[in-house]
Amino acid sequence: MNKIQVLDCTLRDGGYCNQWQFGAKNIKKITQSLVSASIDIIECGFLTEKIDKYDENVTKFDSIDKIRPFIPEEKNNKLFVAMVNYGEYDIEKLPVHDGKSIDGIRVAFHKKQLTPALEMCKAIKAKGYEVFIQAMVSLSYTDEEFLELIEKANEIEPYAFYIVDSFGMMKQKDLIRLFYMVEHNLKENIWIGFHSHNNMQLAYSNAQSLAEVKTNRNLIIDSSIYGMGRGAGNLNTELFVEYLNENIGTEYKIKPLLNVIDEVLNDFYQQNYWGYSLPNYLSAAHNAHPNYAMYLDDKKTLTIKDMNEIFDMMDEDKKYSYDKNYIEKLYIEYMSHRSGQKNVAAVSEKIKDRDVLIIAPGKSSVLEKDKIATFIKKNDVIVMSINFDYKLVKTDYIFISNLRRFDELDKHNRHKCITTSNIPSDDVYAVVNYCDLINDKEAVEDNAGMMAIKMLIVFGAKKVYLAGLDGYSHDSSDNYGDKSMEFMAKSDVSDKRNEGMKAVLNEFSSQIPIEFITENRHFLH
Repeated sequence: MNKIQVLDCTLRDGGYCNQWQFGAKNIKKITQSLVSASIDIIECGFLTEKIDKYDENVTKFDSIDKIRPFIPEEKNNKLFVAMVNYGEYDIEKLPVHDGKSIDGIRVAFHKKQLTPALEMCKAIKAKGYEVFIQAMVSLSYTDEEFLELIEKANEIEPYAFYIVDSFGMMKQKDLIRLFYMVEHNLKENIWIGFHSHNNMQLAYSNAQSLAEVKTNRNLIIDSSIYGMGRGAGNLNTELFVEYLNENIGTEYKIKPLLNVIDEVLNDFYQQNYWGYSLPNYLSAAHNAHPNYAMYLDDKKTLTIKDMNEIFDMMDEDKKYSYDKNYIEKLYIEYMSHRSGQKNVAAVSEKIKDRDVLIIAPGKSSVLEKDKIATFIKKNDVIVMSINFDYKLVKTDYIFISNLRRFDELDKHNRHKCITTSNIPSDDVYAVVNYCDLINDKEAVEDNAGMMAIKMLIVFGAKKVYLAGLDGYSHDSSDNYGDKSMEFMAKSDVSDKRNEGMKAVLNEFSSQIPIEFITENRHFLH
């Protein structure tokens, strides 16, 4: 029967969902619950010097002494580890292992860092710690390169050598092929580990396949409680240990894990959800870092077709490591690849020296509909809705910069649409150049409301009135007057949008008078 250990990485990999801000009490609760559940190896977080100031509520530690308070006095023979991303911690500062803090260190590195990272592994082992070699993106290695990596690992003799499915795109045949390469070439005393992500919903089935392989080798399979992890998340600890109990004869305890989900992780999930999604599928299908999918999804301006086309634009050598500047550049390039204008002079002539009421789709556009209608009756204004057809009053124009929202709009309204040039359509009233209307605030650089106001400034409008421009609530059901427009957004993304809108509106206010006629419910102007 295979000997299988489970390594839980909730406090480390799960930290991508909440910026590692679990809270000191919750960190202790999670580690104690994992011990109570008989989980074999418990990862406490990152060991890193890339933090401004240590915070006991965060599972990023600048020394192993900071980890010590979170390790239960009774370890019950469990192994406690932390992960180091190569280049983020000076191993010279690592004290000799004394058994009072973590027992092992997992070293994660990219292929280009292989030689110095393995030297780091040697230095860590020399100080008495168990070493886990985590060469990220195993499928980025050719067979020859992977065999060379295994040979180098044999020279170090780490505690474990890992097959790593960094992007959640590894199929069963890929996993088993790599496993047999490792099994036949890795020294028998070294554990074989597997770390997966769930972009293609394969983490659970792949883990089962590995557990069922007939082998005398010792295996470690990584998981996290509730599957908590970046993007699509990880293998669920509670599901996998239940499978092992039923099929391998292990005796893991499920209840402590379920209590952690109920008492701790559910709140984090509500704030910043993780799990399978089409964008995360796309990142795996293109063998690209999942943060690229997260960036594009957070924009909420793209269809899946558009995201796929942006992935197609990526250089192969840029896919493995996330480069925020690179994906920002690709996004703007994609949105700008169509240029040109239509009827701009006619629109400008109608707007010049006029007051304009912009109606955004926020909830106040419905809650305060009577106020909006009364305002229009009493004032001589041009009425322009943003990214939707506001049916409660007659509108003169619909301004649209969002590809998704344009696809959702009834085609009968296109005769009054003013679109930005990224929208592929010939039957709209007017087209303005996308690049001319973006701003320098990343979170809202192409926010439709901000683009519309900038257009009005360029066209010489006299004053801008705002309705339904509420900002963004953490509760997605509180954001739109039309429920069909709702989308889930991470709390930090919503906060950044609110901050960005406030900053841009303050800048625009120095160029044109701006007045809210409905409550801006989620940010202060």
